[in-house]
Amino acid sequence: MDDLKDVILEYVIEEYGDEDDKITFDTPLISGGLVDSFSMVSLKRFLEVKYKISIPDENASPDAFDSVNKIADLVRRFKS
Repeated sequence: MDDLKDVILEYVIEEYGDEDDKITFDTPLISGGLVDSFSMVSLKRFLEVKYKISIPDENASPDAFDSVNKIADLVRRFKS
């Protein structure tokens, strides 16, 4: 498994999920209503601190944050 995706999935489950949610790497987070715009900002900040990156606001779109897989792709783009 991909450690990056595991870390993101764990964060999403802990922060935004509950025991009834079956969250996977492909679960729609934004379009599925699990993560709202405020939560997306918190998630972006977590990723920037955790991975010592800066994600430009223009790249932090709801589509880019709509699944763990998409978020992992976004983080990989900005990691050195």
